Amino acid sequence: MAALDVVRTVRERNAFAQDVIAQVIDKSTMSVEDRAFATLLALGTVSARGTLDEIIDRALDTPEDIFRETRDALQISTYELIFLGKEAHAAVDQGVEMVKSFSPGPAARVANAVLHKIVRLRIDFPFGNPATDLDALARTQAFPTWMAKKLMEEMGPQAAIEFMRASNEQAPLYVAVNACKVDDDHVLKAFERAEEEVQPVALGDMNVQGCLRVPESRALLVPALARQLDQGKILVSDAAAQMVAANVLPDEKPESVLEIGAGRATKTILLQSNACRKYGSQIEEYVTIDNHAYKTRLLEKRAEQYGVVVTEAFTGNALELDNIMPDRMFSFIFVDAPCSGMGTLRRHPEIRWRTSEEDLAGFVETQLGMLKAAAGHVAPGGALAYSTCTVTREENAGVVKAFLESEEGAGFTLDQLCGRNCLATRLAPGSSDAHFAVRFVRKPQE
Repeated sequence: MAALDVVRTVRERNAFAQDVIAQVIDKSTMSVEDRAFATLLALGTVSARGTLDEIIDRALDTPEDIFRETRDALQISTYELIFLGKEAHAAVDQGVEMVKSFSPGPAARVANAVLHKIVRLRIDFPFGNPATDLDALARTQAFPTWMAKKLMEEMGPQAAIEFMRASNEQAPLYVAVNACKVDDDHVLKAFERAEEEVQPVALGDMNVQGCLRVPESRALLVPALARQLDQGKILVSDAAAQMVAANVLPDEKPESVLEIGAGRATKTILLQSNACRKYGSQIEEYVTIDNHAYKTRLLEKRAEQYGVVVTEAFTGNALELDNIMPDRMFSFIFVDAPCSGMGTLRRHPEIRWRTSEEDLAGFVETQLGMLKAAAGHVAPGGALAYSTCTVTREENAGVVKAFLESEEGAGFTLDQLCGRNCLATRLAPGSSDAHFAVRFVRKPQE
């Protein structure tokens, strides 16, 4: 029932599935195999929630009358029937037993009837020809139709289908070597002694220093490797995030840094680690800001764990920097912008059903506002970086263009990153998430 607990908690608390899995499944006494299957069910059900609800509604006379807890259980069994191809009898029995665990009366009988209807419905799934019907295509990939349509328009049909398929895969596991504490050889030897495989990572034509792929996620449960995590010597982070952190830092070591949208300190750790690699030491004045107090507290805790310098950690609205830190200037500002997160759907499957097409305009407004607010705090000759984990044109190239054309962006030029105007990783099977980054340079004062 662990998968049911995760699905229910994600719905009730509007939580992130991975966070709930870490508490409910990863800390359970289940076997490694059972934990893996429960995780598969939970992530798959959350990622396909909208499509599963549509199928369940087709099997109900009055969909609005079903209890949410019953629907949670039906979603899991429907996911097994439609997307995992589970044998009908077993899926129906399991679904009914799940409902009986919290409602042994009429709800269990309803679940039995509904699941038998869904067994018959799956013959007709996806209820259309995916080659000619966008709704049917979206159903096969468990994507909202608006999102599938947008991807098709911006990427082209083949690339969009590949993107959606990759978004439904299990995300690869990557770790970053924390150069603030150890060198790469130390970590490689730790994995070798534990007899666990790791692989160096390249994205496209770029090697990502200190980035290691861990083919078997259970490796981090090995006590010696778990200690590497606990001691802040390695950090779990997608390869694309590591690539951004490795390349957005200016050529010359900045005297001061402001990180906007610092969250739980993942980019903080990566940036300071890469400062050690690039400059030989951490950046001495490193300031962060995030609008959630609990994240700021977690940032301070993790900064200590990983041995990274954070001189000040503010909680506040980054759109109001002038009020929070008036007249303060920085050599380098990194804006890790809130976004639709469409490049991270494997890791955050709930995003696709929580985000609407109308939400994109709000993200763009916030992203552009954050850049404009930050611009006034970049010292002459300093740099301003902008990063997202999404793939939409308006949030990436559109925001960059709008900023450069704005009054606040008039004093900035677009800098080169690895010989390109931007860094953009592509979500593909077995590869990193999709991230985007650019760096602007403020013109020196005349």
